[in-house]
Amino acid sequence: MVNVDRIDEQALLLQLKNGDQRAFEILYNRYKFRIAGNLFKLLKSDDLVKEILQELFFKIWEVRAQIDPEKSFKSYLFRIAENLVYDYFRKVAKDKRLLAKVVASSSELYLHIEEDMLNKEEAQKLQQAINMMPIQRKMVFTLCKLEGKSYKEVEEIMGINAKTISSHMLQANRFLRAYYKDSSALTISLVLSVLLKGF
Repeated sequence: MVNVDRIDEQALLLQLKNGDQRAFEILYNRYKFRIAGNLFKLLKSDDLVKEILQELFFKIWEVRAQIDPEKSFKSYLFRIAENLVYDYFRKVAKDKRLLAKVVASSSELYLHIEEDMLNKEEAQKLQQAINMMPIQRKMVFTLCKLEGKSYKEVEEIMGINAKTISSHMLQANRFLRAYYKDSSALTISLVLSVLLKGF
């Protein structure tokens, strides 16, 4: 069965390759909300989402002649968007003040992940413990454990090697176990389930 939307998109991409601004506008309106939603999950900031979305489509316009209408345009867009986010996080990792600001602004939004397993009071206690970690360790732990990113993804985002990431995770886990040593057995088991998530 022929996919009409696919044919329609191929036609738009061919027009875009030829510099058709109307085709560009249609494609922008078709994908902007989906991409913005995904960007917000990573960036937690409307201003940053707008900035990266603008940069993404500016780049699309610049490289329009190289677009292959036979390949998935959605995958192409998401790949460029992901690279732009990685570039932003690399920049953040090099700027300690910016890093502190990003971690501080996003930490509350990560709570919903822990709240799947912990009640609100326990989630707040876990977040307080995470907030006590050094900034880089806190970001490594947040990306690995609370966002479920692989060491390879964290390497690309923060510009640090796997050995450093592993060391931060080891120290973070030790710190949290020590922090919770006086807690109830139930709380400890819940915290360990967060620590071991993804292993």
